[in-house]
Amino acid sequence: MSKAKHGQRIEPRFYISEAARNVSSLTCCVNQVEQCAHLLIQALRGRQKIMFCGNGGSAAQAQHLAAELSGRFLLDRSGLPGISLTTDTSAITAIANDYGYENIFARQVAAIGVPGDVLFCISTSGNSKNLVQAIKKAREIGVVTVALIGPNECEMLELADLSIRCGAKGTNFIQEQQFVLGHLVCALVEQELFL
Repeated sequence: MSKAKHGQRIEPRFYISEAARNVSSLTCCVNQVEQCAHLLIQALRGRQKIMFCGNGGSAAQAQHLAAELSGRFLLDRSGLPGISLTTDTSAITAIANDYGYENIFARQVAAIGVPGDVLFCISTSGNSKNLVQAIKKAREIGVVTVALIGPNECEMLELADLSIRCGAKGTNFIQEQQFVLGHLVCALVEQELFL
């Protein structure tokens, strides 16, 4: 089930069943999620930062995950350096105006990224030009790159140091899978660093 067509009604029980089925299928991603958590843990132990970015709903998710690190997730512990590149509207609009929207994240990565940091990009399509440019810039300067993407072949899959692919059909269900995986990464990071 993807987006409802004009005039088509959504049956709540079917939607919930489909969402639950999609979440259950994420067990195939466990190895990549553990690798991702390891990359974040390694960076954080080295006093590096994690930068998150995405567009639309993925921008909200980037902000959410950064807050889970800098605030707290499941444990009462000290904050971790998680930053969302989607929240500074002055930087985003200035960069978009002067250098083009495709550079809104790459310019920020170039400005604050240092070798050993991690750039965590979230996209359902995996082809967003501004995320592709951010990954390219990150790799240029020695920032480790993670792509949380949908099921299709895409540019980000080829470019990122580590890709985690969600297999659902439809943007809504991919986003729901990504939400669960993002939380799992945060839980694994906290567990390793604070338990």
